[in-house]
Amino acid sequence: MSSAPDTILLPQSRQTTVQSGALTLLLFSIGHFLVDLYSGSMGIFQPLLINRLGITLTQAGVLGGLLAFSSSITQPLYGYLSDRFHSRLFSALAPAVAGVFIASLGGAANFRWALIFAVLGGAGIASFHPQASVWAAAGMQVHRARWMSVFITAGTLGIALSPAFYSIFVGLFGYQRILWTAVPGVLLSLALLLLVRPPQGAAHRRQSFDGNALRAVWRPLTILYCGVFFRSAAWALTLYLTAGAVGGFAGGYLSDRYGARRVILLSFALSIPFMLFFFLSTGWLAIVSLALGGLILLFTIPVNVVVAQQLAPSQAGTVSALLMGFAWGAAGLIFIPLTGFVAQRTSLHAALFSLLVFPVLGWILAHWLPHDLGRRKVEHYS
Repeated sequence: MSSAPDTILLPQSRQTTVQSGALTLLLFSIGHFLVDLYSGSMGIFQPLLINRLGITLTQAGVLGGLLAFSSSITQPLYGYLSDRFHSRLFSALAPAVAGVFIASLGGAANFRWALIFAVLGGAGIASFHPQASVWAAAGMQVHRARWMSVFITAGTLGIALSPAFYSIFVGLFGYQRILWTAVPGVLLSLALLLLVRPPQGAAHRRQSFDGNALRAVWRPLTILYCGVFFRSAAWALTLYLTAGAVGGFAGGYLSDRYGARRVILLSFALSIPFMLFFFLSTGWLAIVSLALGGLILLFTIPVNVVVAQQLAPSQAGTVSALLMGFAWGAAGLIFIPLTGFVAQRTSLHAALFSLLVFPVLGWILAHWLPHDLGRRKVEHYS
């Protein structure tokens, strides 16, 4: 008599789990879109603040660098904190914090307040990524790389659309109403607080930082980190974020089908001819080659994150921050000024062309990745 109800309840329980995982993925993907939409706004705010506050170009550059540092380089700190305390506030409050303080840049009374808003807005951006990248697809039982690509693609689209969004908004409503752009982030934070719960098993994990878990897999993690770092350097070649979003989505699917290691190797190898053709040609063929090269080069953004989480599941927030925020931010801080330095002494074409060495280095390093990469058992973790 008791077996009949069990037969009915088990499928319903699985369906509830799937629905909960899908809702969590949807909300975090929207959050990723909004947070990265806010993070890409500095290019619009800099000329606005130069005109309104009379700040210098150097001060405008300081603002951009400070936002980059606060939003990217500090991500491992938030990854460590989220691994230790498992509080959903790290990701749930982030869209509101990022939205409010980034939007406040438009109304900053002076340069000092603009600096404060940039730091606080960057803190919201940085706190979101480590935990959200872990929790977003944690409720999906299969094809996690594919679902992670949805989360990653949403963020890439946010960055891609940010300049157009803020330009259109300021053109239509004026900078005086720029604070209204924070409303979607505030609403999304309320939805995350009300509807999202920690992944199964997160509440029972030991609340401490386990350095041994990272040391045990230091070699593949180092290779993955260098791959992201080198890819970010070559990313200066593309600037085609929309193509990159499509590439990230395709990479998640291909990783589930053919394996993460193979996709990483092919991503580096196949992008090089397209990038090379871009520099050796002109016209629309060069533009097509550039877009295809960027698309293929960014295949592995979701793949890297998922694999790193599987390598060190107990420290998933920390490794996600290293690969998503710190590697991207460090590459930008190093290679953007370095490229400018080389360009000043040679030419911009030569400086950008020299960056093609980094996909080659990434391809070489990727050969040392484990052959079972991405095929290890997926755990539920925070």
